[in-house]
Amino acid sequence: MKKLILLLALSLLTLGGLSPALAQCVMCKSQIEAARAEKDDYDVSGLNKGILYMAAVPYLMMGAVGFFWYRRTHQKQPKK
Repeated sequence: MKKLILLLALSLLTLGGLSPALAQCVMCKSQIEAARAEKDDYDVSGLNKGILYMAAVPYLMMGAVGFFWYRRTHQKQPKK
């Protein structure tokens, strides 16, 4: 149980540090720059967070599947 709590805490700390990262590709960045030039009050604050969210979800799902697979295949064998 301690390992699960440690893993959860580590993953939350890792994901918490991703928000300042620049996740925009060149195409997204150029489109946002063009939209900002057209409209002065264009709000793009959620774009990076949305991109990071879409990138993080598959990794979390693969990690969960891998964790449960590992846990199932490495169960303690009953002593005979």
